[in-house]
Amino acid sequence: MTHAAAATVTAIPFQPTPLGLLLREWRAARRMSQMDLALEAGVSTRHLSCVETGKAQPSRELLARLADTLDMPLRERNALLVAAGYAPRYGERTLATPEMAPVRQAIDFIINQQEPYPALVMNRRWDVVRINRATARVVSLARGRMPRHNNILRQVFDPDDMRPVMGNWESLAGDLIRHLHSEVAATPLDQGLRTLLDDVLAYPGVPARWRSRDPDAYPLPLCTTVFAGGALDASGHPLRFFSTITTFGTARDVTVEELRIECMFPADERTAERCKALAATSA
Repeated sequence: MTHAAAATVTAIPFQPTPLGLLLREWRAARRMSQMDLALEAGVSTRHLSCVETGKAQPSRELLARLADTLDMPLRERNALLVAAGYAPRYGERTLATPEMAPVRQAIDFIINQQEPYPALVMNRRWDVVRINRATARVVSLARGRMPRHNNILRQVFDPDDMRPVMGNWESLAGDLIRHLHSEVAATPLDQGLRTLLDDVLAYPGVPARWRSRDPDAYPLPLCTTVFAGGALDASGHPLRFFSTITTFGTARDVTVEELRIECMFPADERTAERCKALAATSA
């Protein structure tokens, strides 16, 4: 007697493509459905679905439209192109290369013109790239020496660094953590920013409420910094500054787009006079 063997069909689980994962992550970060993105980018929802599942190969022009709609930084646009099998479009040169000489000159002009008040240059992960002489004078006065970290957030949050001499630490740190939460949400695939957020939240004395992002809380338009410690004058008055941030518009290089120049201005006349006196003494 012969028995017919029953055919067994094993379902193969769906595996999203790297490009599809990127697009889904960015849609989630921008709170856009597939239909929202398709309509704003001028493509059919069906075609976008096929792109996300790997059934259709997008053109470079379509990827550019999707990136524009999602407001993606240049670094992430390169990642999108690579995930689709294309070469990156935007260069990433270090500031030391000859091609970046005009950028270096612009940066030096801005931070040197800020004298006798502090100015510094940061990259996307809050690492200090350059400072002017006034920054070194003020920080050394407040702490007695230069910071132990090269990262602004680690300087502010580490109890063994600048934190003890920040006269408005809780206000300043709270504002910075809101900025960092917003940046992590805006660039969902930047693991470096996520690691930085975890690290600064792990320092002792950080309020538990800062561990979660409040979508209704926005960073203040101007950052205020108060230096106490050795920066206090004879009457106990600290150095008070407010900051503005400058970025390079219409950048076509990843490094340039990610640079931020912070210029600190005196918040009161006594701070202005002390900065001038520090510069005169240093000279």
